[in-house]
Amino acid sequence: MKFLKDEDFIRGNVPMTKFDVRVINMALLNIEEGDVLLDVGAGTGSISIQSALLGAKVYAVEKNEEAINIIRQNMDKFNVNLNITKGIAPFVIENIPQFNKCFIGGSEGLLKDIVLKADEKLKAGGIILANFITIKNLYAFTELINDKGYKDIETRIVQVSCSDKAGILKANNPVFIVKGVKS
Repeated sequence: MKFLKDEDFIRGNVPMTKFDVRVINMALLNIEEGDVLLDVGAGTGSISIQSALLGAKVYAVEKNEEAINIIRQNMDKFNVNLNITKGIAPFVIENIPQFNKCFIGGSEGLLKDIVLKADEKLKAGGIILANFITIKNLYAFTELINDKGYKDIETRIVQVSCSDKAGILKANNPVFIVKGVKS
């Protein structure tokens, strides 16, 4: 499988899950042909597009118009089809069919409501995976999926530094990755 590099994506001023974190997310989501993925806070569409290339049907939720335009440009660039829903999760999740994989990349202060709504639509045995840069959200998410009886909960912190053209290491923000499997 080929993992797309950050520079492969059209980006603009839209947040994107960086390559190193994206690769780990994809491994933990274990996307396979026929999976149905909900991508909440889709940004540039990097997770959505990589998942579609692996054979998943993807529902990307994004509230930002610039981001939606960039997702569409990236869809064209990589020749994939995504179902894009403009709106604020959790409010638009009820209009999306059931799914077996869920990625939460952004929550805009609505994490609890997003998790509860996603849990209603996530099939038993499905994977929910979220990325956070704050300990507060990490803790809240872990508590929510524990309370909902998720199993095989895994937590990671990924800290990556990459060298620039001059050979100087530049650090990316550390990212917490949390995965749970619905009972």
